[in-house]
Amino acid sequence: MNMISNLAPVPELYVSYDSAQKLKVEAANLKSHDLTPRQICDLELLMNGGFYPLKGFLSEADYNGVVENMRTEDGTLWPMPITLDVSEKFAESLEVGEDIALRDQEGVILATMTVTDRWVPNKSKEAEMVFGADDLAHPAVNYLHHTAGKVYLGGPIVGIQQPIHYDFRARRDTPNELRAWFRKVGWRRIVAFQTRNPLHRAHQELTFRAAKEAQANLLIHPVVGMTKPGDVDHFTRVRCYEAVLDKYPAATTNMSLLNLAMRMAGPREAVWHGIIRRNHGCTHFIVGRDHAGPGKNSQGKDFYGPYDAQELFKQHEAEIGVEMVDFKHMVYVQEKAQYYPANEVPEGDTVLDISGTELRRRLAEGLEIPEWFSFPEVVKELRKTKPPRSKQGFTVFFTGFSGSGKSTIANALMVKLMEMGGRPVTLLDGDVVRKHLSSELGFSKEHRDINIKRIGYVASEITKNGGIAICAPIAPYAATRRAVREMVESYGAFLEVHVATSIEECERRDRKGLYKLAREGKIKEFTGISDPYDVPENPELRVETEGADVDNCAHQVLLKLENMGLIAG
Repeated sequence: MNMISNLAPVPELYVSYDSAQKLKVEAANLKSHDLTPRQICDLELLMNGGFYPLKGFLSEADYNGVVENMRTEDGTLWPMPITLDVSEKFAESLEVGEDIALRDQEGVILATMTVTDRWVPNKSKEAEMVFGADDLAHPAVNYLHHTAGKVYLGGPIVGIQQPIHYDFRARRDTPNELRAWFRKVGWRRIVAFQTRNPLHRAHQELTFRAAKEAQANLLIHPVVGMTKPGDVDHFTRVRCYEAVLDKYPAATTNMSLLNLAMRMAGPREAVWHGIIRRNHGCTHFIVGRDHAGPGKNSQGKDFYGPYDAQELFKQHEAEIGVEMVDFKHMVYVQEKAQYYPANEVPEGDTVLDISGTELRRRLAEGLEIPEWFSFPEVVKELRKTKPPRSKQGFTVFFTGFSGSGKSTIANALMVKLMEMGGRPVTLLDGDVVRKHLSSELGFSKEHRDINIKRIGYVASEITKNGGIAICAPIAPYAATRRAVREMVESYGAFLEVHVATSIEECERRDRKGLYKLAREGKIKEFTGISDPYDVPENPELRVETEGADVDNCAHQVLLKLENMGLIAG
């Protein structure tokens, strides 16, 4: 592919200001697609040249090539499918060759697209080839199967305006804005550091070292689009980066924010990050151990080997057009009171290290975080966001058959938590929710799913605001329970309690007479009789109600909460 010098502008997909004003008026009459947050990230980087040489969302032929061998149809290296996924209903309403308007979530038209391709992808194959496994423990695979639309549209894009960001505006740069800045300040060799985590001392040491090794200036280039569920939110991270920037020499270091939706695709993601950084005018790129890895797969093993990303990057380095700087694992040596690469530690010296998990534990429990590990300014920002665990909001989610005793235990738990005081407690019981939030819903699978997601949404808002939500729906489907867990876990802890009463026992109790009606066929799709119940595989707690009293069951939940540090012992 034709290499653009890192000083020349990179081609963008925007039309001129005047054409954009005309296009806006014309585009108002087109069918429109409301973009998801992930699609907005992709569109922004398509339009501003971050995804150069792509001219739009991938055609079917380009998609197949990218999935199978990381190359578009014309042979260009491109490792990540950039597709416009839509619902079947929307896809059916379109003719191939038609133009559509792409709008943000407020309805503002950002671009138009000519639909040249429309197809139903084989998502399992995409998962295998791109992410290495069709395993739902991978956040992007779960997204592919449970969030993304069934149909893909491909075609070129005409950019009308950039997505609007109200936060950190001065820190966001398009590829051409960065290139112009590099030209202006005379930077020729630029090493980029990709990060989605707050920066601690070890990161600073390794970026210093990388810049020195490459004899290059340093661009700290954190991702503020979408990262992995459960990551520290980008507002907190950017405040942490700003606190650390003062520790770097201003003449040789800059920071810019990248609005990228990460896929956590390990080796392929590293190659993709390299191409994106080349488009932003960088000449070198730091590739880490397990670069952009999503953590453990469903067998509890890492998805990718620690050096897979570096190896794949090395193979394609010339074509990416960016030199790889391999990331040294930096550790603190107590006797020397400084950082060393792990493989250069003097024999017999003591290495101090704090893992991410350990750091989260210390933050959660308000314990000391030593200065050798992180900067006091960074710790202060992180503490603001994470009060001690016993003051954070959380959700207890009971699931089980109708009549299993969920509501009764939930009520008892509510009263016990209220007795303790300190946080507001809300019980989201099935019947109450149906009355106030879901009065228009029936009991079909689709409607029951909507109802559970509404409960999850309310629980996540309560959790975010430091309260306790207790939910007690039947929630028969594992996929829906997972969606609720993800909603809540972005704000606090989620405790799933499986009330494991057998269907026979529930039917024997049959307080509301529902099982009788279900047996007579008067209630369709009844959980446990004519509709399945996915037994939770590893809930935080399973309680047996047969032969145990309600008080004891509620007490088991309290003990579990205490064990998780959510209520003070």
